[in-house]
Amino acid sequence: MGRVTERRRVIRIRDGAVSTRPDTLVAEEPLEIRLNGKPLAITMRTPGDDFALAAGFLVSEGVLGDADELANIVYCAGATEDGSNTYNVVDVKLAPGVPVPDITLERNVYTTSSCGLCGKASLDAVRTTARWALGDGEDDENTPVRIDPRTLSALPDRLRAAQRVFDRTGGLHAAALFTPDGELLDVREDVGRHNAVDKLVGRALQQGLLPLSGAVLLVSGRASFELAQKAVMAGIPVLAAVSAPSSLAVDLAAETGLTLVGFLRGTSMNVYAGEHRLALRTAVGGT
Repeated sequence: MGRVTERRRVIRIRDGAVSTRPDTLVAEEPLEIRLNGKPLAITMRTPGDDFALAAGFLVSEGVLGDADELANIVYCAGATEDGSNTYNVVDVKLAPGVPVPDITLERNVYTTSSCGLCGKASLDAVRTTARWALGDGEDDENTPVRIDPRTLSALPDRLRAAQRVFDRTGGLHAAALFTPDGELLDVREDVGRHNAVDKLVGRALQQGLLPLSGAVLLVSGRASFELAQKAVMAGIPVLAAVSAPSSLAVDLAAETGLTLVGFLRGTSMNVYAGEHRLALRTAVGGT
């Protein structure tokens, strides 16, 4: 759409020398998501992959789980007083027969840290709406995804190499899907890491690839409860982050069987849950 970046004049100071120059910034605009014509949510995002973002958001909310449940997604014209199309409002139409959730102000939203729900209620919300079990067995039959820590260690560099807009702006989060062998499947960038994940999941939904039961999700930055929730709702068994997880993300991973890895930097990492999917060469012990 040509709106991913914008140019702004900046005063540059280097070693006391002052100059002016244009700078490339990542674009940030609101996206209103409507469901069957009714307002559902607003998120600040980097324009692009808006339909995938909306679809992925609805996967994380438990509304969608299959491409057949989605009729279409369109931009809404007339979103402004003069009737022009801002390309900042999308309407998602569900297929006939797909239940429409209650979208009143009291609807059960658990995707943001400001929703006011306690930790237990947040965990219960994911557990009761998740469509696919990740599996919590300790043998290979129940845990088909196995990944070598050395493979995990190589993924951040592969993600960074695929961040095209970050190279121009330095201001984007990224999320990527990999195979357990380390092959890059897809990568998305956005000012919000949760949006980047929604774009990945939404594209997978549109392509009929859910659940992503054979994929590894890598995110730049930390692993919040919201990101762990999105992984579980998409059927992704492994979530890795280059920074720390939150306590509620660890609790959710432990309850659902999600493998959660944090501080993935170089050859070092912390495994917070689901270690049975990692091909560990030494015994795990201690407290």
